[in-house]
Amino acid sequence: MTKASRRILYTAAAMPLMATLVGAGGHPGNAGKFPVDMLPSDGLPAASVQDTTEVGWRILAELNYRTGEKTDTLAALEGKLVKIPGFTVPLEDWASSATEFLLVPYVGACIHTPPPPPNQLVYIEMDEGKRAKMDGWNPVWVEGVLTIEMTQSVYGDVGYTITGHRVYPYEF
Repeated sequence: MTKASRRILYTAAAMPLMATLVGAGGHPGNAGKFPVDMLPSDGLPAASVQDTTEVGWRILAELNYRTGEKTDTLAALEGKLVKIPGFTVPLEDWASSATEFLLVPYVGACIHTPPPPPNQLVYIEMDEGKRAKMDGWNPVWVEGVLTIEMTQSVYGDVGYTITGHRVYPYEF
C-alpha cells in the first residue's frame, strides 16, 4: 500500500470521529451533541463582534437550497465571524495555494459527479493579499465572515460564501 493510499484510508477511517468531535464543538464532553444542540433556545449566545462561532455541517445543511429558506439559527450566523471545518477544492492553483476555493464536508467531494448539494458547499474568497495553502486530502479550519447566498461554480451550485481571514490545519 502506498503512502498516499494509507493517508486516504486513515482519513476515511477518521471521518466519523472527526464528524462527532466537530459537531461537539471539539470537546469530548459534548460527544453526541452538535453546535445547534448546544445553543440556547433563543438562538446564538451573546458574543462580541470579534468572537468566532464554530459551525458544523449539520447547521449548514439546514439551508433549504430549493427555496433559499434558512432557519433562525442560520439567519443569526449571517454576517458573523465563523469557523468551519472541511476539505479544500481549489478553484485556482498557484504554487499549491489559492485565493478562491470551495470548502466541502468530506474528502473528494466535487471531484466526482454529481456534486454535493448547495448546502454542503462553501465558496471561500480570501481577504485581499492572502493565499491559503491547498491540500485537499487533509482537513482544515476556515475562519471568515459568512454570507448565505446561492453562487454558481464549475463544480456545482454553492449555498454559502465566506470572506476568508484564516485557513489552518484541523487538529485531531
